[in-house]
Formats: sequence, structure tokens, C-alpha cells
Amino acid sequence: MNIEIKVPVLPESVMDATIATWHKKIGEFVRRDECILDVETDKVVLEVVAPTDGYLENILHPEGDVVQAEAVVGVFKEAIQNTDISSPLAKNILEKNDALSPSVRRIIAEEGINIKNLTGSGKNGRLTKADVQKTVNLFMTKEAITAPVEIPMTNGARLEKRVPMTRLRARIAERLLQAQQSAAILTTFNEINMHPVMQLRQKYKETFEKEYDVRLGFMSFFTIAVIEALKRFPMVNASMDGNDIVYHGYYDIGVAVSSPRGLVVPIIRNADNLDMANIEKEIASLGEKAKNGELTIEEMTGGTFTISNGGVFGSLMSTPILNPPQSAILGMHKIEERPIVENGEIVIRPMMYVALSYDHRIIDGSDSVRFLVTIKELLEDPARLLLNV
Repeated sequence: MNIEIKVPVLPESVMDATIATWHKKIGEFVRRDECILDVETDKVVLEVVAPTDGYLENILHPEGDVVQAEAVVGVFKEAIQNTDISSPLAKNILEKNDALSPSVRRIIAEEGINIKNLTGSGKNGRLTKADVQKTVNLFMTKEAITAPVEIPMTNGARLEKRVPMTRLRARIAERLLQAQQSAAILTTFNEINMHPVMQLRQKYKETFEKEYDVRLGFMSFFTIAVIEALKRFPMVNASMDGNDIVYHGYYDIGVAVSSPRGLVVPIIRNADNLDMANIEKEIASLGEKAKNGELTIEEMTGGTFTISNGGVFGSLMSTPILNPPQSAILGMHKIEERPIVENGEIVIRPMMYVALSYDHRIIDGSDSVRFLVTIKELLEDPARLLLNV
């Protein structure tokens, strides 16, 4: 029985999508719920999975095509797993390799493997079961699907490779340009002595992890400090809507994280209602989803303030760019030991530069400086986070 492969229903705000990747070839065997193709919107990648065991019969829209919701992009042929070897690819392979053992022939038929470029390790170059299984395992790994673009280096050659920009990358570019053109962006800097937070974390991290089954990181300290600072300076938690300033009475904190497809900003909703353990759990969960490409549009929509940590990549200082329509973003950076003066003496302390980029149309310079100083004071004396002083 033939089954139409359709584009999933898209969210209301998304008009169309792009065929990003066909993970299966025509005639290739596919198991039920195995991913056939990825459909990319400007925010997320949606997986289309096999409705049952069978073969990919036809591809109606190749990679790069722009399609609408519920459009038919391919045809799937239902077949009984492990027994149907009627696909064109399987037939072609089996007809040209009569010397293959039954076990090798079975794997080739089931997986729809094209073996013409494989080198056998058996007698007289014969393909063995291990040779074929190795290929199966390779292409089942995530690395085989999301491998970065590589350009081979050849002496004297000046090679180039032209790759279409993904919808996510195009959307990121569009929003960054929009932020630069539509907001009066300024950045103020400060530095934080991380010694008190690091001491507190070192003292309680094992107990914390045993109690809550989550690692105690720096992000929860910064998130709680940010929320307290936002309460004191509500204009930093506001946004522009035309000629109006919208002051938000809630704290949805965006956490910028890296994913295989680029930078994404999932949102911790109502972060002010969460304790440190639940903030760490939310960050861990969203980070894992970003890594696996599983974030939903809802998880990346909205947000009143963003925290970006370039320090994980070694950045010592940067000027983070706004995430519209938010009016401010905090940039964290690499922790480095530096000499500072404490009580008239030079001591070595783990220091972090922090940067606050803000929309000067909403936030005055004095407020931005005091907002950042508040975060500095809270983190340099973590007891204030508990006492709200």
C-alpha cells in the first residue's frame, strides 16, 4: 500500500518550510518511526517519520524546495520488515553480487545499502557481514547526518564550496540586522570577582547534585541575580511595541545556547518562581534539546531578557546583540585569574568580564550601569541572593 508523505502542520505564525534533508533514498528500507526527512522552518527543524515499515517509493520535492503545510513531498510503500526485498535498490544489489553470503544479503536487503563503493575484508575482497554492519552503524550515528562542511586541502589548490544558507541561519541574520537597524544599542561593561560563588559552589556541589540530581553550575546564580536586578530596574525587562513601552510583570529568561544549526535562545518561563535546582534542570533540559534539534517553536518564542555565555567558548569580552523585541542582554565571559586589590593588598582572584547591551531608547545609561552593578554586588556576596538585600 502506498502512503503519502506530508509536511507536518506548521504553527500559525509560520507560513512555509524548506525541505532540509532527505535521510532516506528511493528504494531504501525504512523502519516504523524512523526519520525519513527533516523539514526546516525559520525557528525549528521538524522530523517526518515513517508511518510503518516499508520503502521510500518516490521523492516529489528535493532538498531546498519551499513547501506549504501538509503538502505531499513523497510516497512511501508499506512492506513487511525483514522479508520484502522487492525494492529497486535491493534487487539491483542482490543481482550483481551472487557470491554474497545469506546473512550479508539479508542485511543489504533490509537496510537498502548501496555496496558498490565498499571494500570487502574477506577472501579475494569479498564483503563480509562485519563490513556491511560497519556501514550500517556508521550511517545510524548522528555524526553521519550532521557532519560539518569540510573542504579538502590540496597543495596549490584554491578550493571553495558554496552551501545554501539554512533557514535558521537566514533568520538569525535577519533578526541581527533588524536589531542593529531598529534599536539604539549601547553596551556597558563591568567585572565580577567570582571567588565567593566558586567557593560556595565548591562547598555544596556534591550535596546539591545528590539532593536534586542535577549539576550546580554558574548559570543558576546569574539567572537569580538577573531576576533580582530586573525587579529593581523594570525598564530593563521592558520592550518596545511601536510607540509604546511594554513593562512585563513576569520574568521569562532566554538562555542563548549553541546547537548544530547555530545559536538558539530557548526560554525559561516564569523563572522567578523557580529555585536554583529547577533553574539548573530547565537549563540542562533545554540545552539537551538544542543539541538534539528537539526544541519546539513555543520553547523559543517570547522572553523578556536574555543571558548569553560566550565564556564557554573562551571569549574574554564581547558586545552581545539584542534579541528583539527585548531591550537588553547580558553577556558572560571566560573566568580568568587576575591580580586585583582587596583591602589594600594585591591578591589573585578568578575574574569575569560581563557586558550589558541595551536599547538606549528605553534604558538610560545610568540605569544600565546600576543594573549591572547590582548583578555584580549580588554575585560577589551570594548571601544577598537569599536575603534579597
